[in-house]
Amino acid sequence: MENKIILVLCLTFLINLITTLSYSVRIVGIRTGRIAVSFALFNILVLISRTANGFQAPLLANTIETNINSGAGPDLLNFRLIILSCTLASIIGGLMIPTFQRILSIAVDRFSVYKSVPKVLFHGFTKTGITSIRESIVIPSAKNISTLKISQDFPWKVFIMNVVAVAIITIGVLSALYAGYFTPEYRSTASNLSAIINGLATILMFVFIDPFLSVMTDEVVLGKTSESLFRKYIVYMVIARVAGTLIAQVIFLPAAKLISMVAGMI
Repeated sequence: MENKIILVLCLTFLINLITTLSYSVRIVGIRTGRIAVSFALFNILVLISRTANGFQAPLLANTIETNINSGAGPDLLNFRLIILSCTLASIIGGLMIPTFQRILSIAVDRFSVYKSVPKVLFHGFTKTGITSIRESIVIPSAKNISTLKISQDFPWKVFIMNVVAVAIITIGVLSALYAGYFTPEYRSTASNLSAIINGLATILMFVFIDPFLSVMTDEVVLGKTSESLFRKYIVYMVIARVAGTLIAQVIFLPAAKLISMVAGMI
């Protein structure tokens, strides 16, 4: 396996890990009463994620260009592994949520003292900070899974939309780049179509899914919804994310062929 592909795998894993951990930010905001500060501190990780995302596509595109120019065939296995890294990152991120929410809660409390992000980061490397992080590491409770039931209040609509949105986002860039193997003469057009594909998934996220979680967050703060129910819904969203990455494996190749056809028709 090429070093570039290994780097893409690592970047993809990091991006999806941070995205999955974002579900815990609302829990931290509810528990600390500082929702805005919680999101502000988490945005540091979002910045890392977006930086990694900026390197991911060019590295993968360069690999495809090299294969096409050398006459090598499509590297389907590598793309399958990249999607698999999304699934693994989502699972590991879900398991890390209890630990991460405790660590982020500490960071939020420290920020109320220092009023400075660099000082909060520096505190994490002190003896006290390292001890606090070590003590925050917990194993997820099996009770969070065993109590899940498909009842009347199960958010089917949001769950399914989340699955669809995650599946599309997972293969948006990958399918657009892979389409270059089918129509090399239109590979630049195909790769640019990823913005439209991801745009549709982003609309689902910001119009339906995020508002749903935001309303639930406010209802917990106002005492209209229990925190345990909210945590259950977060578990549902993590499961939907994992399911979306698995479905991405199925639709990846058909999507790449469809994109190559559209690129040739434009």
